[in-house]
Amino acid sequence: MTTSTEHHELWGDAGPGSRRILEAALSAFAARGYHGASTRDIATAAGMSPAAVYAHHRTKADLLFAISLAGHRSALAAVERSVRGETTPVARIRALVHDYTAWHARNHLLARVVQYELNALPAEQRAAVVELRRRTEEFVRSEVRAGADAGAFRAPDVDGATLAILSLGVDVSRWYVPGGTHTPIDLGRRYAGLVLAMLGTGHDAAAPSGRAADRPAD
Repeated sequence: MTTSTEHHELWGDAGPGSRRILEAALSAFAARGYHGASTRDIATAAGMSPAAVYAHHRTKADLLFAISLAGHRSALAAVERSVRGETTPVARIRALVHDYTAWHARNHLLARVVQYELNALPAEQRAAVVELRRRTEEFVRSEVRAGADAGAFRAPDVDGATLAILSLGVDVSRWYVPGGTHTPIDLGRRYAGLVLAMLGTGHDAAAPSGRAADRPAD
């Protein structure tokens, strides 16, 4: 399928039929874009009739909304998990950037859809997704600010550093292709090193041996 995130985690309590539709919609949106993919395309990919799709999701926009919520919740959870057990500002940012970057590589099609099709959502649905994006942004900002306040980072522009970290991770989903030169772990380490250099820490990016982020994707 299109993403390495475990389906039970991504789709939550959705039943088997709904999950099949969501996975088909994700593949269709990633391949053709939201406006280029029809409900009939999604139904065919799911092995269902259009009427069966509508029984689970009323509109194509509802499908994009469900996918967008699932993707943003998954990315936020990855960021929140990344810093558990890390006690210094440098270690926390290193882990955060590593895992955020790796998530976007492992789930590149999902990330591409939820990032670049956001404006196709109706206003009320878009606002709910934007709130999840705000929570992720604020989590990253708080980590950068904590490190700057502690003197671990030379980062006078906390907002700018936060934007750079988020942009680096998100952009991976635009170009990443599995089986290429870099694995998600390689990219996570490389981007962590770039961010540590940007923040002026003088540290390298090597993650401590055995970090959860360096094991296969969950």
